[in-house]
Amino acid sequence: MPWKTRVLVVANRTLGSRELLRALGGRAELGPVEFKLLVPATPATSGDPHSGREAAKRQMREAVELLAAEGLDAEGRVGDPDPIVAVHEVWDPAEFDEVIVSTLPTGASRWLALDLPRRVGRITGAPVTHVVAADPASRPEPAVSAPPRHADWTAVLTGRRP
Repeated sequence: MPWKTRVLVVANRTLGSRELLRALGGRAELGPVEFKLLVPATPATSGDPHSGREAAKRQMREAVELLAAEGLDAEGRVGDPDPIVAVHEVWDPAEFDEVIVSTLPTGASRWLALDLPRRVGRITGAPVTHVVAADPASRPEPAVSAPPRHADWTAVLTGRRP
């Protein structure tokens, strides 16, 4: 069995982003790799203290399925809502070789305000790649074009002019 590089991926809102998928695919092109997704739990909503953890679990499962469909070896776990605490809890230098931290852009990212990529590097001592993904809430909806307008659909369908 060939050596596989083991990469810890820290992401939450950007977990299914094109930018992160592209980065993970690019990392996989460098050689055998397995990804461990760490999804810090989202803050609880609607008075249910477990709702944030359940939402993060659902998001993590969907991401693992998406990565598997892309041919990438991945598994995941939900961590503490504080991403720094979550990394502290899972980091084991015998288990991981490098880290990828995926955040929203500056201004939209609470994690960048915490200087998370640099702090993860200090915590782990491992190489850290920072991926910036577009805010899913700001992505434009795909354009849906209307069918062409034709005076006589019979001519369009049959190829005969009226």
